[in-house]
Amino acid sequence: MKTSFKPTITAPLDPEFLPAAFFNRSYVEAVKASGKGVPLILGLERENGLLSRYETVVRSDPDAGTLRYVERIVKFLLWSRGGWKLHLGGPKAIGEFIGKTYSARGARRFDCEMMACAYGRNFQVVTTGAGNVPPRKEMQSAAGGHLKGCRIGFDLGASDYKVSAVMDGEAVFTEETPWHPASQPNPEYHYHHLSAALHRAAAHLPRVDAIGGSSAGIIVDNEIRVASLLRAVPKKLFPKAAGLFKRIQKEWNIPVVVMNDGDVTALAGALSLGQKGMLGVAMGSSQAAGFMDLHGHIPGWLNELAFAPVDYNPAAAADEWSGDIGVGALYFSQQAVNKLLPAAKILLPDKMGLPERLKEVQALLARGDARAAKIYETMGVYFGYTIAHYADFYDFRRLLILGRVTTGKGGDIVLAAARQVLRKEFPELAAKISLHVPDEKNRRVGQAVAAASLPMSKN
Repeated sequence: MKTSFKPTITAPLDPEFLPAAFFNRSYVEAVKASGKGVPLILGLERENGLLSRYETVVRSDPDAGTLRYVERIVKFLLWSRGGWKLHLGGPKAIGEFIGKTYSARGARRFDCEMMACAYGRNFQVVTTGAGNVPPRKEMQSAAGGHLKGCRIGFDLGASDYKVSAVMDGEAVFTEETPWHPASQPNPEYHYHHLSAALHRAAAHLPRVDAIGGSSAGIIVDNEIRVASLLRAVPKKLFPKAAGLFKRIQKEWNIPVVVMNDGDVTALAGALSLGQKGMLGVAMGSSQAAGFMDLHGHIPGWLNELAFAPVDYNPAAAADEWSGDIGVGALYFSQQAVNKLLPAAKILLPDKMGLPERLKEVQALLARGDARAAKIYETMGVYFGYTIAHYADFYDFRRLLILGRVTTGKGGDIVLAAARQVLRKEFPELAAKISLHVPDEKNRRVGQAVAAASLPMSKN
């Protein structure tokens, strides 16, 4: 195992990129070699008593490197797993530092506020002994893959929504409708659009056994907790908007299950490949992700990897929303392309939006522009090292890559560079993890059809 923090393969346009996987693995190796390591167990508690655990080792006398290591691990766990309470089993000094950092007045107050919104409880850190952290408790039921019967699936996006009527796994009706949810303050707008679409789909079925949905945002227990789709809804009306799916379930009186669009993307990939152990990563306006474990379970984790740290370079760019540096959105989205433009010496008008900037870079690449190619090579190096980082938190065998950033020749360059990093730096991962892009079968399955398979039906 490597002992240096410096990667072997340098990101062409970002030579100071410091992969999280390198830092973390190097730190743990150094602690074990020192003979001064003690256990650190982190337990994140979320809805309905569910709890995820992460175990590692740290120095018994925490130094600055130790505090940095633990803080970044906590941050990644928060946005990959989610939770309202952190049980920190380890040295008291570490617990005090994390408790201060993740507080209403701490450097990570944004993260605390978002977790409070997602779970309806103030975020808290409880320091205890490693042996006192509660046991792991994850969702055990298989989510998705229930294709028998007559079902409706929907997929709610920022600019359009899709609905499908599905009989025994085959779509007999599919419709895509434009809408503008982010500018609508009345929750009834969202309800009436979805309700009408469901009834249009139902007209193509002899009966409806179950409804499954995919939606952007944080979905917890079939409720919308945080979503840009509802950004215009006033705070006093938000509970009504958040209960949209439970309202649908009550009216139809059949099983209804709605999950984050990233998780349903992973499910769609698993259905198309006929395999489990799937991590899906979408590189679009931001970064989205979803996960199905090796047992075919979707554990209901947040998987909001746009906010999860991947670069430990202290001079890394800061995310505009959270204020934190080195997080996924700046490495695997349109924002990443924009961030790399100056280093690539590509000048575009200041008033040009991110989608248009991406199109310009893709056009340059299509014409053989070497500067544009360097942007995608850099993102590929980012991704290769970050796949290794993800593998420390997710047990997966297949990685599905999609999104507007990866379309065309640029996606091929990203995948080639990522595979090179895996082969050279992490051969054990290269041997067990395969990278996939959506194929025609995956497109036929589709997000709405995969969503339709989420609930078990009574028939």
